[in-house]
Amino acid sequence: MLDSIWAFLTSVSIWELLLILVAKVIEVSIGTMRVILISKGYRKPGTFLAIFEILLWVFIASKVIMGITEYPIKGIMYSLGFALGIYFGSLLENRLAVGKVLIHVICSTEDAVIAMKALREAGHGVTSIDAHGKDSDRTVLMIFANRKNKNIIIEMIETMNPKALVVSNEVNILQGGYVSPWKRITK
Repeated sequence: MLDSIWAFLTSVSIWELLLILVAKVIEVSIGTMRVILISKGYRKPGTFLAIFEILLWVFIASKVIMGITEYPIKGIMYSLGFALGIYFGSLLENRLAVGKVLIHVICSTEDAVIAMKALREAGHGVTSIDAHGKDSDRTVLMIFANRKNKNIIIEMIETMNPKALVVSNEVNILQGGYVSPWKRITK
């Protein structure tokens, strides 16, 4: 029994199996990034990634398909590479944090003044709106930022006012208004 399992696992060289696994992880990670970039409006980088994705796919798939009946372990490695590629692609996208967010902060008017000053000094644009809560007047701060800066902004707000209500939404459409020329370069 162990001999047949060992024969199954070693029927293809370990290097070929590792090549299939690693190449598939890279290919699917690229594909995950491509889909996310295109869905967020970054068509040119997404199209550029598609070229590499399909090149890798053609070579990997042909390597696996040729001889799959004799060496089913290739299909297993291909499948494992696909699953790991999805995982690593999503981690990569989260790390790159592509896109824009609109952060709403609802807090007391006094705390809002302090938060606005600190956020503006840190280089973030802030718009405030007077609001009325159940028991007191409030201020709603709206901060438009790159997704990369989202956690930094939220940490700043939590440090200044742990009781503030913070809501973050991804932005799909951006038109008009004032955006710092330095921030336009990043897209």
